Amino acid sequence: MFDFLLNGKQLDIKQEARDLVRWVPRKMILDMDAERIKFPKEFLQEAGRRNLLGVRYPVQWGGRGMDWVTTCMIMEEIGTLGYIFACTFGIGAELVCDAIVLHGTSEQKERYVRPLLRGEIFAAECLTEPRGGSDFFGTTSLAEDRGDHFLLNGQKRFIVGAEGADFFLVYAKTDMKAEPHKALTCFIVERTEGVNVEYLYGLMGCRGGGAGRVVFRNVRVPRQNIVGKLNGAYSVFNTMMIPERLGTAAMTIGAARPALDVATSYTSRRKAFGQTINQFQGVSFQVAEASMLLDAARSLVYTTARSVDAACNQNLIRRMVSETKKFVTESCQKVSHNAMQVMGGIGYTNVYPVERIFRDLRLASIWTGTNEVMSVIIASEWYKEFMKQKQAGLGRDFEADATEAEAVDEKIYS
Repeated sequence: MFDFLLNGKQLDIKQEARDLVRWVPRKMILDMDAERIKFPKEFLQEAGRRNLLGVRYPVQWGGRGMDWVTTCMIMEEIGTLGYIFACTFGIGAELVCDAIVLHGTSEQKERYVRPLLRGEIFAAECLTEPRGGSDFFGTTSLAEDRGDHFLLNGQKRFIVGAEGADFFLVYAKTDMKAEPHKALTCFIVERTEGVNVEYLYGLMGCRGGGAGRVVFRNVRVPRQNIVGKLNGAYSVFNTMMIPERLGTAAMTIGAARPALDVATSYTSRRKAFGQTINQFQGVSFQVAEASMLLDAARSLVYTTARSVDAACNQNLIRRMVSETKKFVTESCQKVSHNAMQVMGGIGYTNVYPVERIFRDLRLASIWTGTNEVMSVIIASEWYKEFMKQKQAGLGRDFEADATEAEAVDEKIYS
């Protein structure tokens, strides 16, 4: 962590986060990976007791009134326990709370946000469906308007935290005739009759986070459980992409840190050809690259966090968040790769935790929007900003700074 970016209060909270990390027993980490624990309720309850869930939300709803920089710092620290700890930490206290705090009613905040941040209840976000992952607005779950309530039918899958959730944030189609961006509504759906959760995935990594399929069969959802406006899920979705992707980036740094730590310690002690292997450039250069990538990733996360805190131009934030998610997740996967490589065969075993970290981090570039989707967003926002600047006549015409810049017959574009 770059401590120079934090003030005194933030440094105190960082220490609180590290104290929570130290509190977690080794057995909990191992039992989650072995799926003897299917959802870490005890961990989230302790985090809530320590008031570390949702620190950037208003004090009146159970937060601490902090900012995105503080949140990213906490997510990084929690991530050092393992990627799935940070995933479950963030799903309810960051993603679901964000939607309700920004778009919900006072009654919804009182009923759901306050106890969730105390660690008394748990929540999951339902986006992905069997027929659509990246195509979010192709949602087929349907909520029929019945006056004072909606009748919800459909299913969601790969829902982290589903196993332990007391309620779900669900996106469903409420207008069959409207264009996709105006056809969906966001609902709070309690775990009640007609809600069926199946814990059924044999995951490569990130185990123990309660990932499952959630099926809704004729579920009555009170009208007052709409988050935001009817057919207005697009606005909710847009704001949630910040915690979805920036939070993911911050936690990924934390999850990769132990791999570099273990590899550095190992290569400082392991001997070959009469000396410790960190004396060989083939080893030390890979460790150096991993260190550089983590620092670069951290720099991008905290720069983006500052841009969000400063309420910068939304198009700029959208691009920076997408760049951050893509760069950080790919960089941290490279960090775990390098860590395993310099440790050789022993790194491929469960004698060290690097193999688990390697497995866990593979999820990072897939969930909360694949990195290919991030590239689409980055390119779109970059080109729009470039053309805007060009049309406004801002900046220097770099194209003219060539010896044969006036050779117009050579500048053929079609």
